[in-house]
Amino acid sequence: MREKISTRQEFLGLSFDPIDIDCARRAVVSRAGGESFHYVVTPNVDHIVGLDRSPNPQLLAAYEGAALCLCDSRILARLAALADIRLPVVPGSDLTRDLLGYALPRGRIAVIGGDPLMHAALEQIYPRFEWLFHAPPMGLRSNADARRTVGDFVVSSKADVILFAVGAPQSELLCAEIAARGGARGVALCIGASLEFLTGAKRRAPNWMQRASLEWLFRLLSEPRRLWRRYLVEGPRIIAIWQRWRTARASRDLSGSTPSAGG
Repeated sequence: MREKISTRQEFLGLSFDPIDIDCARRAVVSRAGGESFHYVVTPNVDHIVGLDRSPNPQLLAAYEGAALCLCDSRILARLAALADIRLPVVPGSDLTRDLLGYALPRGRIAVIGGDPLMHAALEQIYPRFEWLFHAPPMGLRSNADARRTVGDFVVSSKADVILFAVGAPQSELLCAEIAARGGARGVALCIGASLEFLTGAKRRAPNWMQRASLEWLFRLLSEPRRLWRRYLVEGPRIIAIWQRWRTARASRDLSGSTPSAGG
């Protein structure tokens, strides 16, 4: 069960923990030493659009069951601000960087995903950790045996931190399955491409582009063939999703205020 550290804020169909990166970092470190299993999710625009396009009760439950649900998008944060909602941005890549860079003094870290080059680079860059690696096959969502093997690895690793680098929504669904089966410990993070940035396999957008909410443009220019549809076709749908959410919220607020006005 999720341990509450904040009052969650509903936005665009998900419940976010409105905490900053310092609070998130402390929460992860405190859970890393425990004997229970927790996991952290970091939804961005792509995640919201995907959920809107293909509603998935299991995935929604996975987000709700996370120990932390953090906003990993400056665009989402700006849209939230337009609705008078404060939603601090906690990029998963920054959180991972800080944890490996200085916040976690030592410990056992398991990585789900990546390749031998990435694994070797992590061991070289962060030698103070004991590293364990598991590279599952493609198509995890439709491969129950592979998912079970991932769960077995996480349980047997007894890792303090588990980094899921197999993309969304596989990471979130796997974490929820592992939490439900029991036997695991530590804290898992669904981190996307964070380790590729840290090991130099991919370049991250310059700070000025991140601050200007243009990280998506940098990634599009870096990998146009793979990402053009995500950012030019699917991504803009977030505006329509936000407008629909805002209209529904206004309707709920109006309906909720009617009885008191009559009283």
